[in-house]
Amino acid sequence: MSQQQRPNNVSIDDIPVDVSNTQSSEVDPAEVPEEIRSVTRGLASEQPPTNPLVVLKAGGWWYIHGKGGTDPAFQWAIEWVRHLATDTPSDVNQFDAFLEYLVTIGFADEKAALR
Repeated sequence: MSQQQRPNNVSIDDIPVDVSNTQSSEVDPAEVPEEIRSVTRGLASEQPPTNPLVVLKAGGWWYIHGKGGTDPAFQWAIEWVRHLATDTPSDVNQFDAFLEYLVTIGFADEKAALR
């Protein structure tokens, strides 16, 4: 049986989704669930996750709570999954935009701290 959910508090794959705060373009790092924070930091690291399903799960959270399809964390997650699936080089400029975005929203003070 499925668990009942209130209309303003739903869940996708056990990741809480705050419906009132979707595609707000303002992401508070303190409100990012720990699992998403961990995967996001992993995507910024020198040894990013290699499980595309985990990366897509994080990307989906950023899509919902960030800027939708234009959110740099979402775009980088999709780009990284493309890289994993096709074994082609990833877009360095997109990665740089992702790191810059994480600094802008307060995940780190500087890009080097994310690596």
